[in-house]
Amino acid sequence: MTGSSSTIAGEYSKLESDRNIYLDRARECALLTIPTLVPPSVKGSATKFITPYQGVGARGLNNLSSKLLLALFPPSQPFFRLSVDDSILEALGSSRGDTEEALSTIEKRVVSEVNSSAIRIQLFEAIKQLVVAGNVLLYLPPKTTSLRVFRLDRYVVSRDPMGAVVRIITKEEIAVKVLDEKLREELKLTATDEAKAKLNDEDKEIEIYTLIERTRSGKWEVTQEIEGMVIESTKTSYAKDKSPWLPLRLISVDNEDYGRSYVEEYLGDLKSLEGLTKAIVEASAAAAKMLIFVKPNGTTRKRDVAEAKNLAVLAGNAEDISTMRTDKQGDFRVAKEVTDAISERLSYAFMLNSAVQRKGDRVTAEEIRYMASELEDALGGIYSVLAQELQLPLVSLLMSRMQRQGSIPALPKEMVKPTITTGMEALGRTADLQKLDMFIQSSAQALGAETIAQYLSVDEYFKRRASALQIDTKNLIKTQAEVEQKQQQQQAMQMMQTAIPGVVDGASSMMQQQAQPQPSQG
Repeated sequence: MTGSSSTIAGEYSKLESDRNIYLDRARECALLTIPTLVPPSVKGSATKFITPYQGVGARGLNNLSSKLLLALFPPSQPFFRLSVDDSILEALGSSRGDTEEALSTIEKRVVSEVNSSAIRIQLFEAIKQLVVAGNVLLYLPPKTTSLRVFRLDRYVVSRDPMGAVVRIITKEEIAVKVLDEKLREELKLTATDEAKAKLNDEDKEIEIYTLIERTRSGKWEVTQEIEGMVIESTKTSYAKDKSPWLPLRLISVDNEDYGRSYVEEYLGDLKSLEGLTKAIVEASAAAAKMLIFVKPNGTTRKRDVAEAKNLAVLAGNAEDISTMRTDKQGDFRVAKEVTDAISERLSYAFMLNSAVQRKGDRVTAEEIRYMASELEDALGGIYSVLAQELQLPLVSLLMSRMQRQGSIPALPKEMVKPTITTGMEALGRTADLQKLDMFIQSSAQALGAETIAQYLSVDEYFKRRASALQIDTKNLIKTQAEVEQKQQQQQAMQMMQTAIPGVVDGASSMMQQQAQPQPSQG
């Protein structure tokens, strides 16, 4: 039966108790940023979400998520590089320039696959879930280009003490009418009377549980269950590093199955800002209320005051009239100063532009870029976790799928390995380019330009520099054979130009001799 300990649904229920602690905290974080990201447990089309009084949390969440997406998956350049060890290159007898040029082409094709499909949209949603909830599950189907995002309330996960995933269970609700007819008939063969009644009613919704479990051999086995019945036709398995299920954490904690969120680290400031903003808004509404009081025994009549027009002249005593005042300006000032201080701290934490740019008129664009880079460096720990749990597995899955489709050639896994290059400046190839230029400049200063020209392979230098800049050099740079052919042509032209004047002079003198009158023979 569904819910028993021997079923996948029963295992899901047992793991829910550990997950709910993190889920409640995620809902609290979402309540102060964007409540719809992690909705309440009882939800529907008529669910009313509480709107926060302050907008710093929502603005900061969107801003930080956008920065993370651009830093992790830059649209203009690959977020990874394929590298080959020097010893392997020597054994194959290939030059590094030719090899990196070929690998760079594959990198650009993989990035083009990410940009052309809808993966980037789901990745942005996943990053927002990570920032506010600290956890998200991604599923990349082997045969489609879509990427599914599971919120924390739709799955449970179990990890070993080292943080490696042991078991994942997802929970989905679908309408009976969208079930495949063949699958529905298969389920009815072993279904209980209650389950059959559900399967016969197309207006009902049923729960599907998917178990992804790691075996002793390291493989991943996937099993689906509907109403306590295992679907045999959906059973499948994946290699150790080819699982399309990616359970992600933003901030990992030892011996915890789930991660912590970035918003959680600043939850105190968000709560304080929410409370102060609410108090200021409500007090401001009270202060804006205008009430006029007239002494009941005064000479001024209430009716005259109420009906009087602007600049009207009334008979009465001004001391009989007063207005309601709160006299809380000093308290408002204190609350406003504290609110501004908290907002500034949160702006730095969520990398808002107002925090990057200092106050003043003479602020250069270079200064803004420099400070933005400094703030990006503060997220180095987050990059390292996402590089291992998101980017590297995603690259492996995309390359494996593209190799099966024939979009890219098959690469030997033991020879070519992807390396993630995250950060604002795409560290990998940019660093290679800087080192290459530094080597050439320092060598020229020490040995002279003539020595560098004598020993430097220009062809190899062009290939490595173009590879670092992600530039396609096809039909752009001449090959060594074309250069030699051009040089031979230039030499031949020079020889002809040198020989032509002599030939012309000789021919001219001969013509002159022939033109002279010959002496008569007597």
